[in-house]
Amino acid sequence: MYISDELINSSVQAVSQAGEIILSAWDKPRNIRFKGRIDLVTDTDVAVEEALKKSLQAILPGADFLAEESASETSLDQDLVWIIDPLDGTTNFAHKIPFVAVSVGLWTGSDVELGIIYLPILNEMFWAARGKGAFCNREKIEVSKTKTLEPALIATGFPYSVLKDIDIIIKHMRNALVNSRGVRRCGSAAIDLAYTAAGRFDAFYEIGLNPWDTAAGLCLISEAGGKVTTFDQGRYKPGMNEIMGTNGLIHDQMSRLLTGRI
Repeated sequence: MYISDELINSSVQAVSQAGEIILSAWDKPRNIRFKGRIDLVTDTDVAVEEALKKSLQAILPGADFLAEESASETSLDQDLVWIIDPLDGTTNFAHKIPFVAVSVGLWTGSDVELGIIYLPILNEMFWAARGKGAFCNREKIEVSKTKTLEPALIATGFPYSVLKDIDIIIKHMRNALVNSRGVRRCGSAAIDLAYTAAGRFDAFYEIGLNPWDTAAGLCLISEAGGKVTTFDQGRYKPGMNEIMGTNGLIHDQMSRLLTGRI
């Protein structure tokens, strides 16, 4: 699919307008519900998703939706799908920590060809389109130039399956900590991926993520000159259990780290 400037601009505008809902709710009381033991949802998540669906449907009337708060039977076997995380970092939002993002990716049958990640509280709009590069607030972004793990700053996150997967989580984190400059956790995979695309992080890895957590970031890192795969460097498709995104230069080293070969 050809991603036109008109499609990019209208989609970015739709995400920006949806982000205004988060901004307007920021200083108001939160209505918090639980989807799982530690998995939260707020009225703001739902409101942002509804606004995005309405605006994106007008932009591409034939597209389907795969969205966090209303995930249905839609799958990535279909040709045209908006993959939406209306508020990535809901726990941060609940605690008034500003690392929250709206994440929207456009799946076109075989890849994500448009990715938008908006951080409304921090006023940063990241977007990328296939063959057009990656940008933050109109400035072109690129992955870092770090060539080895020792000076690298690595990002990660903890899945909702933390009780079941605690041993492998700790193993990965230990390996990352002792072989790099440090490890960071923003609490939003979308932000971690956007920051890797912008060269702020050198690499990101996590297990147990959903398609809406990673779709937009996959496009951002690829267009910023980086690489996204599974831990063993297989092809990554949104929704796979493992994701590893890097600047490309340390990709082999990160793979060895995460597969226990370092």
